[in-house]
Amino acid sequence: MNDNETLETLLKSLNTTLDGLTSEEAKSRLLKFGPNEVKEKRRSPVIEFLMKFWAPVPWMLEVTVILTFLLQKFLDMYIILFLLIFNSIISFVQEHRAENAVELLKRRLQVMAKVKRDGKWVSIQAKELVPGDLVTVRIGDIVPADIKIVEGEILVDQSALTGESQPVERKPLDNLYSGSIVKRGEAKGIVISTGARTYFGKTTQLVQVARAKSHIQDIIMKIVRYLIVIDVILVIALTLFAIIAGIRLSDVLPFSLVVLIASVPVALPATFTIAMALGAEELSRKGILVTRLNASEDAASMDVLNLDKTGTLTENRLRVGDPIPSKGYSDKDVVVYALLASDEATQDPIDLAVAECSRERGISSPYSRLRFEPFDPSKKRTEAIISTPEGEIRVMKGAPQVIEQLANVDKKWFDEQVSSLSARGFRVIAVAAGREKLEVVGLLPLYDRPRPDSPKFIQEIKNLGVAPKMVTGDNSLIAVEVAREVGIGDKVCDMREVREVSPQERSKYVEECQVFAEVFPEDKYTIVKSLQDTGHVVGMTGDGVNDAPALKQAEVGIAVYNSTDVAKASASMVLTHEGLTDIVEAIKTGRKIYQRMLTYTMNKIIKTLQVVLFLTLSFFLTRFFVTTPFDVILLLFLNDFVTMSIATDNVTYSMKPERWNVNKIVRSSLILALLVLVESFFVLWFSMSLKLDVNEIHTAIFDMLVFTGQFTIYILRTRGRMWSSVPSKPLLISSIADILFVLAISSLGILVTPIPIQVTLAVLFMAFTFNLLFDQIKVSLLRLT
Repeated sequence: MNDNETLETLLKSLNTTLDGLTSEEAKSRLLKFGPNEVKEKRRSPVIEFLMKFWAPVPWMLEVTVILTFLLQKFLDMYIILFLLIFNSIISFVQEHRAENAVELLKRRLQVMAKVKRDGKWVSIQAKELVPGDLVTVRIGDIVPADIKIVEGEILVDQSALTGESQPVERKPLDNLYSGSIVKRGEAKGIVISTGARTYFGKTTQLVQVARAKSHIQDIIMKIVRYLIVIDVILVIALTLFAIIAGIRLSDVLPFSLVVLIASVPVALPATFTIAMALGAEELSRKGILVTRLNASEDAASMDVLNLDKTGTLTENRLRVGDPIPSKGYSDKDVVVYALLASDEATQDPIDLAVAECSRERGISSPYSRLRFEPFDPSKKRTEAIISTPEGEIRVMKGAPQVIEQLANVDKKWFDEQVSSLSARGFRVIAVAAGREKLEVVGLLPLYDRPRPDSPKFIQEIKNLGVAPKMVTGDNSLIAVEVAREVGIGDKVCDMREVREVSPQERSKYVEECQVFAEVFPEDKYTIVKSLQDTGHVVGMTGDGVNDAPALKQAEVGIAVYNSTDVAKASASMVLTHEGLTDIVEAIKTGRKIYQRMLTYTMNKIIKTLQVVLFLTLSFFLTRFFVTTPFDVILLLFLNDFVTMSIATDNVTYSMKPERWNVNKIVRSSLILALLVLVESFFVLWFSMSLKLDVNEIHTAIFDMLVFTGQFTIYILRTRGRMWSSVPSKPLLISSIADILFVLAISSLGILVTPIPIQVTLAVLFMAFTFNLLFDQIKVSLLRLT
């Protein structure tokens, strides 16, 4: 089949001609195929808000609301209902802000297309294109749809789509992908696919499938399971004891319910959300826009970072390496003659690279150019006639195999140099000059060189315990050369081989590999998924449409500066500065967020264990409840909301990835809870020794529970002595305000039975003294581990 027959087949299949479509036919096809755009699936804000009530923690709160209503504990019900709604509003507002940020990123000028309609060339919005349209594209244009070229030859940059670092030549009957950029030349073509049916659109469909797993709900549920199990055991023991002791179940049941309520971390989701939102705000000031809230916390756990090569680790533009001169010529000669055979006005990537090289080296041409022939794909070279004092000379640069045939050269030396450079991943350009007979002046190695800050960045994330991996659509030779330069390593996997192995073997390959070459867009998604399946928390950087599915799937998807809109919308973080060093700040900030959340979580576990163990065991000993159900609800309200200020605390970051080990957290919390339990019984003994009545004991115990909850925060927030790190102002102020509030209501008898102020101050002093002792025990235990 010849080209004419192929073109005829194309025109026939699309029912079009080289004169384009009529306006009526275009309207008909627009109705049939739809606009040339990829629409994102969105849920209504109302549904999004209602979904905040459909998760494990909200379910527990909702069940508790129903139980308190049935038991006619209306004040308890109102407080819990308030907490439930408050959690949902906080979560919805913060996530909605992130979505608005993504929308701002996606606002851009409408892409226009030049199309032939009714026999005339007109400019229309790209979304109005339909299959069968005849369009024209030229240098600087974004290709508006998938097109089959029918006339002309052009150079296109499709790195954002395919990951190829070098622009590619396209001639008649070649395909142009929507979203690629024309770097040289002009061509006409027939639109063959629009919208979701384009190469671009198929990639975004994979983006719709990709989902990063959220770890926060799992963590909360694991914590709650531990607390519920302990509480259920104690409630059963409490009930059995009441039956044996002849105590009415109607007195025990409300208290058992409150014990269960105490184990539900009602403010934990809101605290986590606030901590992540404040972290996101902190990152935004450093040039990192967080578009998925829990990504800032996931950054703390990230132990693998997949780095897209083109445009991320590298500059995504051709640069000239060290020139290799022929015998009798110098490095400067090679650059000068290459410059004479180049013209920046053509915007050819090689000509631009040569011009940039001459500026960097301070080299200029002493000669004037009489005539210039730009790059011709059929000739694979550029050529110029130069005026010199000795007369006119010809200068050319181009593909080595072409220049070798046109100029005198030491063939052995030439072939060895070209082979050596090609083996290292360089693209090679030969330069020749002469009068009657040309001579090879030398060779110019061209490559997409690493960004100056890439090696330092790689070393920094390694120091933070994150393993870097490079992902590229380029061949293994180019990939390894760049990976070595930046310090990633040289253990390379060719994805063409990896695709052939079983999923189990593939996971092993992916985990051990440092460099992935010959990667397709779907391979990047597979790499991320395979690493997640083996237990890693995965980061992924990228800038193009081809990176979007992997960015969406990764726990920490990072769209770098100048990314495409699709990459930004798919990522959970967007860098607004050039380079990668901001990622280091994201990791450090994420680990600070983790530390704040860990402090709150351990404090909540300790407080819950203290409450349920103390209240149950003290009932066994005294035969009366040492505090009231209302006091426990009030305690939850005071402590949980005040300790939300932990989300603002000044903390240090860890030098290794942080993982939520709930078993270890609960075990550590249990040790401190047992210590606090000793303090609780001491305060109970003190209260009874003062001959306080039962209601006054209730108040004293309530005061002790509040004070110990506040002081425990300062033990947990640092591994050293509690005064080794200055807490944040909001945390310090909220703690002081909480203590002063309790002192006031206890002495004035507001909400609780009044007791002498000196009793409350004595309880405060005991809590502080015990806190100093526990802090020393904590430091000693950590020193031994």
